[in-house]
Amino acid sequence: MEHPENSEEYKGLTVNSGVVHPDSVNPYFKKRAARRPQLSVSDYVEGIVKGNVTVLSQAVTLVESLRPEHQAVAQEVIEKCLPYAGNSVRIGISGVPGAGKSTSIDEFGLHVLKDGGKLAVLAIDPSSEKTKGSILGDKTRMEKLSVHPNAFIRPSPSAGSLGGVARKTRETIVLCEAAGFDKIFVETVGVGQSETAVHSMVDFFLLIQLAGTGDELQGIKRGIMEMADGIAINKADGDNIPKAEMAAQSLRNALHLFPAPESGWTPRVVTYSGFYGLKIKDVWDMVWEYVDFVRKNGYFQYRRNEQSKYWMYETINESLKNGFYNDPVISARLEETERLVLGGQQTSFAAAHRLLEEYRARP
Repeated sequence: MEHPENSEEYKGLTVNSGVVHPDSVNPYFKKRAARRPQLSVSDYVEGIVKGNVTVLSQAVTLVESLRPEHQAVAQEVIEKCLPYAGNSVRIGISGVPGAGKSTSIDEFGLHVLKDGGKLAVLAIDPSSEKTKGSILGDKTRMEKLSVHPNAFIRPSPSAGSLGGVARKTRETIVLCEAAGFDKIFVETVGVGQSETAVHSMVDFFLLIQLAGTGDELQGIKRGIMEMADGIAINKADGDNIPKAEMAAQSLRNALHLFPAPESGWTPRVVTYSGFYGLKIKDVWDMVWEYVDFVRKNGYFQYRRNEQSKYWMYETINESLKNGFYNDPVISARLEETERLVLGGQQTSFAAAHRLLEEYRARP
C-alpha cells in the first residue's frame, strides 16, 4: 500500500503521535467493599448486651423489616434480650404538631443525661398515605443529642399504624434496654385521640401543649387529656409567659373534672420553654416525682404487666389480620367481592361476613 506521507515533498513535516486514549476504567473507582456478613442471633445478642450501637441499629432494622426471614431472626433476638430488659424509665411524649416536641426532647435529653446513664429516643415520623414514605428528619431537630455519646436516636416510619406509633416500637424498647439505655423517650406524631398505643408502652405519658393558639379548650375535650400523667406548656418565654400561666391554670381546673387515675396520682401542669431551655428542671422534677410515687404504691409494675398483656392481644390481632389478607384464596376473592359491593349487589357487612366465613372454613 502506498503511503503518501513518505513522499519527498513532505520530508520536512512531522506527524504527531496523537492523544493517548484514556483507560476505559475510571482511575478513581474503588472496588466496592464486600457485603457485610449476616450476623447470627448470638452475634446480635452479644453486641446489643455490650452496648454496640451499630449492632443495635441493625437489630432494630430487622425488627422493622416485613420479610419473614428477618422477622424470625428478630423475634429470636428479642426473646434472648428479654432477661436484660426492663431496667429503664419509659417516657411517652406527645402533643399537637408544631408544639416543639423535637426541640424539647433535645433539651430534656441533655438534662436527664447530666446525672449519667444512657438515653434512647425513638422518634416516630409520620408516613405519607400516598407514597408510604417518611422524611425521618428528627435528628436534624435534635442537634445536641444527635452528637451526644450516650444518646441513641432512632427515627422510624409510622407506616399508618394507630396513633402514629411504629408497629415495632415496643420491641425496639426491649432491645434498647438490653443495650443499657436506662431512659427511653418515645416521641409520637401527635394526632389526638389515637395515642392509646403510646400510652400502652410507657411509664409516664407527657402531653406538650401550647398557649395562645386557641387550643386550650379543644385540648380539654380530647380523650388524650385523660391519659396524660403530666402536661407541659411549651414556649413560656417573653410576652407569652402570662398566656402560658393562664392556660396552665385552665388545664389544672379542667383536670379536676376527670375521674381520678388508677395510679392515685393527680396529673400536674407546668410551663417551660424548650427553645430557650427555661424551667426544664420543673418538667423533670414532676416526672421523677411521679415515678417514685407509683413505684412505692406498686402501680409501676402493675401498669407494665397490663401493657404486656395488651401487646400480647395486639400481636394476636395483627397476626390474624395478616393471615387473612395473605391467604391466596381470600386475596383472589377480595377483588371480586369488592366489585359486588361497589355495584350495590352486596352490602359491606354481608361481604365481609362471607369472606370471614370462607376463611374460617379453610383447612
